[in-house]
Amino acid sequence: MYRYTEFDQRMVEERVAQFRDQVARWQDGRLSDDELRPLRLQNGLYVQRHAPMLRVAIPYGLLAARQLRALAHIARTFDRGYGHFSTRQNIQFNWIALEQAPEVLAELARVQMHAIQTSGNCVRNITSDPLAGVAPDEAVDPRPYCELLRQWSSFHPEFSFLPRKFKIAFSASARADRAAVAMHDLGFYLRRDDAGAVVADVLAGGGMGRTPVVGAIVRHGLPWRHLPTYTEALLRVYNRYGRRDNMYKARIKILVRALGVEAFAREVDAEFSHLVDGPGTASAAELARLAEGFAPPPHAALAEQPAALQEALAAQPGFARWHGRSVHAHRVPGYSAVTLSLKRNGIAPGDADAGVLDALADLAERYSFGELRVSKEQNVVLADVPQHALPALWHEARALGLATPNIGLLTDMICCPGGDFCALANAKSIPIAQAVTERFEDLDYLHDLGDITLNISGCINSCGHHHVGNIGILGVDKQGAEFYQITLGGKVGADPAHTAVGAVLGRAFAAAEVPTVLATILDMYVALRDPEERFIDTLERVGLGPFKSAVYPAQDHAVEAADA
Repeated sequence: MYRYTEFDQRMVEERVAQFRDQVARWQDGRLSDDELRPLRLQNGLYVQRHAPMLRVAIPYGLLAARQLRALAHIARTFDRGYGHFSTRQNIQFNWIALEQAPEVLAELARVQMHAIQTSGNCVRNITSDPLAGVAPDEAVDPRPYCELLRQWSSFHPEFSFLPRKFKIAFSASARADRAAVAMHDLGFYLRRDDAGAVVADVLAGGGMGRTPVVGAIVRHGLPWRHLPTYTEALLRVYNRYGRRDNMYKARIKILVRALGVEAFAREVDAEFSHLVDGPGTASAAELARLAEGFAPPPHAALAEQPAALQEALAAQPGFARWHGRSVHAHRVPGYSAVTLSLKRNGIAPGDADAGVLDALADLAERYSFGELRVSKEQNVVLADVPQHALPALWHEARALGLATPNIGLLTDMICCPGGDFCALANAKSIPIAQAVTERFEDLDYLHDLGDITLNISGCINSCGHHHVGNIGILGVDKQGAEFYQITLGGKVGADPAHTAVGAVLGRAFAAAEVPTVLATILDMYVALRDPEERFIDTLERVGLGPFKSAVYPAQDHAVEAADA
């Protein structure tokens, strides 16, 4: 993984010192709360419902074991013993005292981490595929290109005060998008052209929130060396024309829709014409320098599907079930990537206490060259596990509660912190996730249902990505009471054409009704599906009507008809 240079380290340490002084001035009254607000936001600190929340950047989701141990130490020492992995491959601490925040940032700097640009109207943490570098279906390892843009965007003076926050993602697989690129402000689909050179198809204007939009391709086949300058051109257009008078209309997706995709692309191309092949163009030497940080670990020459693995699969049904859901193909023979589930009964999705964080670091060191990845599904991936070690890893992970064989199934849900923590939320998310987990705890039933994504958000900001869940749940406020709106049909595909925003099923439900509503939807799916047909495929084949009729009683339809 990328390691800081002396310049990187000094830059982060200087930011810590600056913020330490700013907090000291706030404490003795020389800075007001309003004056401190933009300064703390620049360092990843939000004031939430109960306490400041610190969001720590995990660039493209990659963590070293030593960094995970530092996060465990922060959880024990400065928080309430746990952290929350988010859908943007970050980790959040919900109980950091503002007075102690500078020391937390200092602890992060000691292990080459920070919270810079994890909030505010700037370029946020750049995200990517948690299987980057090991997935057999990728055209190129996207991580050096992520790092190229991360370094370019950090502290960029021209783009520190954009009209609104700005999110970037990379994918390099033609068959799957494991980073939800199409729902980002700016996305790059890396591929190789006919000559074998790395190029990017560039997407702009995606996003969730109150106006969910699937992004559109604005440039095909951009040579990789132009990634920084084309991004600069695009951000200049956004900076120039983006709305600043209304925060709800300030995201780039609104600008792209207002101008039209083709007109927006022409504006970017005009700006890019002043930058193309200029000093901002990335060099092969710079890319090579960055790529050194992502050199493959020292893989051994191992047999594919070794006898020890075959014996365990035949003799241990529990292991076989876990292997079928949690183990992924690897480009190196004899190795696999493994997803460890952070979806445990009684624990909020994505939460990990300090003991689990330390245990994950231990597993990474013993089984995966000391590295881990965070996925947008709020799980953790060990990317380089020898296949002969999979049974041993399973035993250890199961003892830690990290081996639930539900990856990709209904209870492998995405869930934001919701009203339990977030001041913006209209409703609580975590109790809904818990109720769903308890209602659908039968693993045989879940495996029979097959692949289904369930995403839960506590408000329209969609931190739980409910818009693109096959089943989405959105918390809404109805005259001071918490209700939940159901959407069906969202999905993330390999490209914008295969990505979709879910449709609202109908009126919202009280919290106690949600598990039963889901059961009704799933019963209808089982009744309608063809053999081996996924939930999303059945839904697209038959439409929303049968599910709507099953969920809402006849009198509801009569009321709707009368209202119409």
